[in-house]
Amino acid sequence: MYNSDTFNGPSFSLKNRLFRIVWNISYLFLFRYSPTPLHFWRSFLLRCFGAKVGKRVHVYPGVNIWAPWNLELGDGCGIGNDATLYSQAKIMIGKRSVISQGTYLCTGTHDYTKIGHPLIAFPIHVGDNAWVAAEAFVHPGVRIGDGCVIGARSVVNKDMPAWSVCAGNPCTFIKEYLKK
Repeated sequence: MYNSDTFNGPSFSLKNRLFRIVWNISYLFLFRYSPTPLHFWRSFLLRCFGAKVGKRVHVYPGVNIWAPWNLELGDGCGIGNDATLYSQAKIMIGKRSVISQGTYLCTGTHDYTKIGHPLIAFPIHVGDNAWVAAEAFVHPGVRIGDGCVIGARSVVNKDMPAWSVCAGNPCTFIKEYLKK
């Protein structure tokens, strides 16, 4: 981070903030109101801003993205409308994974134990074939295993195991299931 005292200045460099302004203008005019079927166009725009985007990725026009250069989207994954990818740190979404509408992946928080409450950010990793259902909230630093299903409106504040169903507030393991 650029500044350790968020009361006295920005957490990010001027270069980072200027790049986000350019991204936000591009997002507004070229991404947000693009026709729904134009997934290839939105993937192209994300790549132009440094995102690593696999083949046949479906990012819908209503997705809110803070910093595309911190995204890695695996082949065939889908990000639903009104999902927020608050990518102050890396967000990695695996192959054929789904992030449903209204979901919030949040990589940043503040260290309230220090004067100035400096910003801290930790990456989020969603494994292959996972599904994070509608309106779930994923905390900074969480790893969601391959094939894991996170129930709607869950609050995920710790790592979730592969090939399992997890839900709740806080999100907890419910059961395993076999991959096919």
